[in-house]
Amino acid sequence: ALREKAVEAKLGAEALPAIAATLDALGAEARQELLAQGIDPACTEVIRRVHVKIEGTDTALVVEFGTLAEISERFDSAHRQRYGFVVPDKARIVEAASVEAVGHTQDASADAAALAPASGLPPPAALERVSMYCEDSEGRAAARETPVFDRAKLRAGDAIDGPAIVIEANATTIVEPGWRAAMTAAGPLVLTRVEALDRGKAVGTQVDPVMLEVFNNLFMSIAEQMGAVLENTSYSVNMKERLDFSCAIFDERGDLIANAPHMPVHLGSMSESVKVVIRERGGTMNPGDVYVLNAPYNGGTHLPDVTVITPVFDDAGKKILFYVGARGHHADIGGVTPGSMPPDSKTVEEEGVLFDNFLLVDRGTFREEALRAHLASGKYPARNPYQNVADLKAQIAACEKGVQELRRMVGQFGLGVVHAYMKHVQDNAEEQVRRVLGALKDGSFENPLDNGGVIKVKITVDRARRAAKLDFTGTAAQLPTNFNAPSAVCRAAVLYVFRTLVDDEIPMNEGVLKPLELVIPPGSMLNPRHPAAVVAGNVETSQLITETLYGALGLQAAGQSTMNNLTFGNAQYQYYETVAGGAGAGPGYDGASCVQIHMTNSRLTDPEVLEWRFPVLLEDFRIRRGSGGKGKWRGGDGAIRRLRFLEPMTVSILSSRRAYAPFGMEGGEPGAKGRNWVERTDGTLVPMTGTDKCEVEAGDVFVVETPGGGGYGVAGEMKRAAE
Repeated sequence: ALREKAVEAKLGAEALPAIAATLDALGAEARQELLAQGIDPACTEVIRRVHVKIEGTDTALVVEFGTLAEISERFDSAHRQRYGFVVPDKARIVEAASVEAVGHTQDASADAAALAPASGLPPPAALERVSMYCEDSEGRAAARETPVFDRAKLRAGDAIDGPAIVIEANATTIVEPGWRAAMTAAGPLVLTRVEALDRGKAVGTQVDPVMLEVFNNLFMSIAEQMGAVLENTSYSVNMKERLDFSCAIFDERGDLIANAPHMPVHLGSMSESVKVVIRERGGTMNPGDVYVLNAPYNGGTHLPDVTVITPVFDDAGKKILFYVGARGHHADIGGVTPGSMPPDSKTVEEEGVLFDNFLLVDRGTFREEALRAHLASGKYPARNPYQNVADLKAQIAACEKGVQELRRMVGQFGLGVVHAYMKHVQDNAEEQVRRVLGALKDGSFENPLDNGGVIKVKITVDRARRAAKLDFTGTAAQLPTNFNAPSAVCRAAVLYVFRTLVDDEIPMNEGVLKPLELVIPPGSMLNPRHPAAVVAGNVETSQLITETLYGALGLQAAGQSTMNNLTFGNAQYQYYETVAGGAGAGPGYDGASCVQIHMTNSRLTDPEVLEWRFPVLLEDFRIRRGSGGKGKWRGGDGAIRRLRFLEPMTVSILSSRRAYAPFGMEGGEPGAKGRNWVERTDGTLVPMTGTDKCEVEAGDVFVVETPGGGGYGVAGEMKRAAE
């Protein structure tokens, strides 16, 4: 029986009597419910709990009630378990009190005498003997003659060693070899292991194909669990609903080992952030430390993508064994426009607050005051620091989950084995890419940008070495716009493209890049110099690099080649989303319609959540029929999206393929260009370019039509198999 009641009291000695009285009343109600069910009052127990949170936060942790010191200690322990840090200088709020009344039945294990054969009793008689396939305690599998017993005929003290089968009217119990089933006086049948399990030889450090697959999935699982924690504990719509975040684990050198299927542009570049922390913090890191950075010229990509990094120490707290990281796109980190995605920024300073290897948690203590001061610093401070702090705490919690799971893995397999298989999974990824390179041809491609820039690449394959050189020489010089991309972004795009060429289910990791030599000219738009603006580089330029690589490889027509980054906001609200479009067609398949492609993998906020959290109405969201390029295989169609604003806002669009269409391949036609505009309440249309902003009033509507994907092959040359 459960009972709960809101309290909302500051945790302190003066509040405890009232909370205790509330718990007593709830406990009496819950106990009465059990008594009404006929449960013996002597067998009932009431567990009293309080729901405690840090003042100014939303998430409460449930701990058992007790003295003030006990509650505080239990809360700190639970907070450290969930988030990896404590906040000792902030008040605690008890938001609710709850009780759980439990009616206990007899504990079967208490009848210890029944767990061994009763002396003086003849062994129970079997009904029959059948053949059952099972393993013995040493793992040898074979068909074995197995007795079958009727549970109704077993006496208290009867014990049956496996293999055996116990049948009854509504169940069948299998007793495996090495186990014993014992009938207790109270009636339960208790199974216990009586022979130690021989697990055979321990997992070694030499690569084993089966264990390689096991570790591939174990490493991936840890990153996925980190992502689940981040989703559940985050505050902003951008992380909780759109899932615009990424989690990954790294070895002691900072090389990417595995990531969950989050955002490709984050994951391929996050190892650069980890390596910056390693290089600049060196031997000064301590257990419980957590770092944060977003500096584009020192391990980051663009300022809204904020990376939290936690070193994983050994039990002695002396040696760093691994690193874990969580990168999330913050809905606002400052800058000249709400949402921190200004279409017209000229320097990185105009794009928000810079975190350059900032100590976020110091030996287990969250530095909230210093964090808030930093968010408020600079010429263009963050507009909603409460949201930033809440999401950073969620990122820390995700990293703490990774720390816990890696330690659990080391406890199970040993540090030497885990480190060995971290190398093995990278070696496996490297080998998979080398096999693919043997089937590729040399190629080159030139991809123009709407703003006059160009991305060029030449791919040269060395089949003898099973390696390739990717040379971006000829790419436009650093741009006066914000489409410059730090070299980590280019690296991420290369990693993504070559990972997609491998059919096997392997984690995207550092090994993918080992057979590849990258040439990215310094001072180019793919390797700019400070203080060039870069906010579009991570989102837009990364897509264009990806399409350029596929074009050079001759594998696929262009998708929409943009993320259609839409931001709107004011002093109170800030929102960011990417809008889906058409995917490119390829040999043997049409492009998908209205999907997120390539370097983004985010969801779109549910309409109900969008309209609940922000003063907007989603009037229309549908497929833009006919916008995909024609061809033997058609490109996917884009989307049409209409948003009506209910109060004044600044709306910004940062996008591509408004001047140039997404290219087709092998005779396929290009996809339709994108368009966007504002419709005023008086019917006036305000056209907008692909990188533009506009002040809107209540009732105004923003409309975006996203590009379609390019077609592949000459239309009408041959009917598709589906026709």
